[in-house]
Amino acid sequence: MTTGSARIAEFGVAASFVEEEAVLAVRGEVDMVTSPTLGCFVDAAIDSGHSSVVLDLAELDFMSVSGMGVIASGAFRLGLSGGALTIRSPSAMVRRLLDITGLATLVRVEEPQASSGHLGPEQSVDLPEVPVSTNPYDHLKRVTAVPSNDEVVDAALRLVVALAQATVGGADGVSVSLRRHGRLATVAASDQTISDMDAIQYATGEGPCVDASVEGRWFHAESLDTEFRWPAFMPGAQALGINSILSSPLLARDKPVGALNIYSRTESAFAPKDQELASVFAAQASVILTEAGLDVTDEQLASRFREALRSREVISQAQGVIMERDGVSEDNAYSDLRRFSRWNGRPLRERAHDIVVSTQRPQPHLEPEPVGGHDG
Repeated sequence: MTTGSARIAEFGVAASFVEEEAVLAVRGEVDMVTSPTLGCFVDAAIDSGHSSVVLDLAELDFMSVSGMGVIASGAFRLGLSGGALTIRSPSAMVRRLLDITGLATLVRVEEPQASSGHLGPEQSVDLPEVPVSTNPYDHLKRVTAVPSNDEVVDAALRLVVALAQATVGGADGVSVSLRRHGRLATVAASDQTISDMDAIQYATGEGPCVDASVEGRWFHAESLDTEFRWPAFMPGAQALGINSILSSPLLARDKPVGALNIYSRTESAFAPKDQELASVFAAQASVILTEAGLDVTDEQLASRFREALRSREVISQAQGVIMERDGVSEDNAYSDLRRFSRWNGRPLRERAHDIVVSTQRPQPHLEPEPVGGHDG
């Protein structure tokens, strides 16, 4: 097992400065032990007046959520002063984390230059195939761009929670409340105390996270000692040592579905810049929820499922027509459908419907008999 001191020994930052740009080349692992050191380097570069800070990650082996917090903090500080943070040569893992958290929109990304001698122009890499689920609802969720299960969404939200706690000044704890199956629940929390804070609000039916989730606007309790809006919630909150709360609404297609809750043991803990940063994280979490289709009801999901089945049936019929008409395999028939759809910019189902309709014989048109019947 690798000890913390060994990880520190493997970790390193080489700094170089060219005019207004500071380049920090990071090697080894950035985790909870080493991320404060990286944060000190980033802060020092910004404090010394460099408007452009580059994190060169070409020799990075691993980056945890705490490292992403350093990136978020540095990007925010530089953005306030008109500067920029650049991530150079990120690994696939780092790129994925930047995309999930929305940090990709706050930083510049320089992809690694293609190295010669590895892949020539005629070479390719075989990617592993994604297994096809036999669960029809999994298929539907892929069609509608909904993640395959709530765990995917919750994992992304846990990352948002960790980043918010590492970045928002005064934050002693962070949670995400979501309305699922008609009731609020905590899907991500920094610790048990914060989960208990949320639970008190759910039990009493009042509190900033409840109101933010219902009304779709942010609520700020600067000091619980002077707060009177939630009398049933206050005693439990104060018993847990919380003195200020900032709850920002989470929206899915402009509908309130939950809240990002930031708690502090200190009164008046959240300065205007912290409130603004909290809104940034809430906005990014809202993007995750919108893309996940969190606002889709069970009835809408069932309707989409029926529509997906109808589409699949029409496409299967069209495949059969092409197979019989052109004497090709099932796979080739489907490829023909997709190719036509791409070339003509039409949905695959529309093309399949046209093919099926073209095989149907028109009903004969019967002329009505003249009034009076036949001549005798």
